[in-house]
Amino acid sequence: MRVGFIGLGRMGAPMARNLARAGHAVTGYDVAGLAVEGLARAASAADAAAGHEAVITMLPDGPILRRVYDEIVPAAGPGTVLIDCSTIDVDNARAAAAKAEAAGLLAVDAPVSGGVGGAEAGTLTFMAGGSDAAYARAEPLFAVMGKRSVHCGPAGAGQAAKICNNMILGISMIGVCEAFALAGKLGLDAGRLFDVVSTSSGSCWSVNTYCPVPGIGPRSPADDDYWPGFAAELMLKDLRLAQEAARSADAATPLGAQAAALYEAFVAAGGRGRDFSAMLPHLAAQQHAAGDGNGET
Repeated sequence: MRVGFIGLGRMGAPMARNLARAGHAVTGYDVAGLAVEGLARAASAADAAAGHEAVITMLPDGPILRRVYDEIVPAAGPGTVLIDCSTIDVDNARAAAAKAEAAGLLAVDAPVSGGVGGAEAGTLTFMAGGSDAAYARAEPLFAVMGKRSVHCGPAGAGQAAKICNNMILGISMIGVCEAFALAGKLGLDAGRLFDVVSTSSGSCWSVNTYCPVPGIGPRSPADDDYWPGFAAELMLKDLRLAQEAARSADAATPLGAQAAALYEAFVAAGGRGRDFSAMLPHLAAQQHAAGDGNGET
């Protein structure tokens, strides 16, 4: 396919590169002027859309996506599929899709899970929202960039699935970090706790696959001084999106709200640029404070 790719940052660049390596003719554009080996360079976002069968965006937020769609929708030919892999709010995802569909284009919101490592290895999971026809057009590209894609429903459903998934992840990682921090202060060996938790009722991805304790379990960012596979500020962004959606839907998410508050405090205290699992040393340095609910003094 002839594919335009807009947004060539840490996630977008390896995704676009994998498409090119698979034989797709990929034209890339990034507002910062970034270039990726194997990609033709577009002069503008509109140039990356014109004459292409699919246009993929990987952008920081919903307002930026809306501005980019103002440029690419008029430039794209009828039947082009627009695939947005950004993680943004549900309302902007639906508005962008409606604009594309009104112009005779196909639209899919398809945020990803798997981080930079998954983007480089081509093992991402895509959570897709859009019509059956749009998903069918996008699915062969998902198969190159990832190991799995799930059609979650109509426009906006992919974003809804992503923020719900990452709210679970943020909450569970905090729970795991609290438990290991408590174990350390109780004199319990972290390896022994891992052996118990990973094979019993506390088992979860944050323990078994991404343990926040260095030297325990499969290799994770904790083993590289918490160099980010998924940065704390990105987790905070997703938790804020979940809270925005909860307010819009009038849904009670008390643990999600508390997780957002804890990651906000962590990022402000020096967590920016560290992996989200570095919540462990942050919590381990705190003292119990009765009544405040967050363990900070």
